[in-house]
Amino acid sequence: MKALQDIVVLDLTRVLAGPYCTMMLADFGADVIKIEIPVKGDDTRGMGPFVNGSSLYYANVNRNKKSVTLNLKEPKGKEMFLALVKKADVVVENYRPGVMDRMGLGYEVLQEANERIIYAAVSGFGSYGRCSARPGYDIIAQAYGGLMSITGEPDGEPLRVGTAIGDVLGGMNLTIGVLMALHARELSGKGQRVDVALVDSVISSLETGTQRYFASGKLPRRIGNRYASAYPYDSFKAKDGSFVIGCGNDKLFNLLCTRVLHREDLLTDPRFLNNALRCENHAALKVEIEKWSTTVTAEEAYDAIDAAGVPAAPINDLYQISHDPHVVEDRQMFIPVKHPVIGDMRVNGNPVKLLDMMPEVVTCAPALGQHNEEIYGQLLGLDKEQLETLAEDHVI
Repeated sequence: MKALQDIVVLDLTRVLAGPYCTMMLADFGADVIKIEIPVKGDDTRGMGPFVNGSSLYYANVNRNKKSVTLNLKEPKGKEMFLALVKKADVVVENYRPGVMDRMGLGYEVLQEANERIIYAAVSGFGSYGRCSARPGYDIIAQAYGGLMSITGEPDGEPLRVGTAIGDVLGGMNLTIGVLMALHARELSGKGQRVDVALVDSVISSLETGTQRYFASGKLPRRIGNRYASAYPYDSFKAKDGSFVIGCGNDKLFNLLCTRVLHREDLLTDPRFLNNALRCENHAALKVEIEKWSTTVTAEEAYDAIDAAGVPAAPINDLYQISHDPHVVEDRQMFIPVKHPVIGDMRVNGNPVKLLDMMPEVVTCAPALGQHNEEIYGQLLGLDKEQLETLAEDHVI
C-alpha cells in the first residue's frame, strides 16, 4: 500500500515549483499524469545539465510520472482535458494567474465538471492581490520577499541563496496545501482551490528576521553565516578550512567551553554569561574560539566538538554528501535509476519518510507523450487510430 495510491493528479506544471510538488505526491504513489505542450514539453526538457541530449534537470523532478501531450488551446484539447478532470482528484498548475481562466479552464469550469476536484496553483505573487499579474521566478521571490537582503557577508552585496529555495519552498507548501484540501474534502465532500505564492513562501521562511525588525524598527543586516538569535552559531576557521558550530543554549556552550576549548574562564566572562550577551559580543567570542580551532584541522575540530555532544558539522561539498553513508545508504537521499536515454543516473531522494509507507522511485521521468496511448485509451476510451488523427490535428 502507498499513502496516495488512490489519488489521480493532472499536472500542468513546468520548471520547478509545480513539478516539485507533483514529484512529492508521485513518490508516495499518486498517479501523476503530466500534461505537456505537444512537441516542446516542459521547459526543463531544454535545460541542462544534459547527458546523451536528455535533461537531468527534467529527469530529477519528474520521476514516477506519466507524460501525455495535449494542446489546451484547441477546442478538442479542452474537451479532452475536462473529460480527464472528471476522473481526477487534483489539478496542479503554475501558469501566471488568469491564464487558465482565459483558456476557459478556470476553477469554476473545472468544478462544474467535478465538484470534488482540488485546484492547486503556485505562482510568483499568488492568484489575488495587486501584484498577482506579475511574473515570478525563484530569483524574483528571493529578492521581493526580502531573503536576499539578509543573505551575504556584512560588507557584501545581497545574495541569492545558492539553490532555487523559493521554488522548492513554494513546491513544498503547495504539497501541504493539496494534502490539507484532500483531507478537507473528506469532511465536506467538495474540492477547493489551493493558492501558493513563491513570495509568500519566502517571507514565511524569514522567521526571526521579521521579528527582529518588528521589535527594534531596525533593518536586519547581512551577517554571513552567523545566526542573530544564538551564539556561537556560526562558521569558524580551522587549519585547513572552515566548519560550523550550533550552540543553541547555555548547556551546549558550557560543554563547548569545558570539554573542547578547556576554557572555563569563558563561562564567567561578563561578555558571555548568557545567550543574549554572547550574541551581542559575538565577534569577541569568535576570536576566542578560533584561538583553538585554528590549531587543528576542520575534521579534528568537528570530531572533538561532536564527541562533546555539541552540534557541529563539516561544510560538505556535493562530492562529500553524495558519498556520505548516512545520506546515501541510511536516508536514501540519492536514488539510482536507469533512464532509457541518460543511462544510469541518480535522482534526489524524498525528504519525507512515512515509516510504514516509504516514498519510492519506481519509474524514471517519462519521454514526451510516452503515455498518450495508455492514458487516453484507459481514461477516455480512444483507440490508436483516433490518437493518430488527434496528433495530425495538433491536439496531442
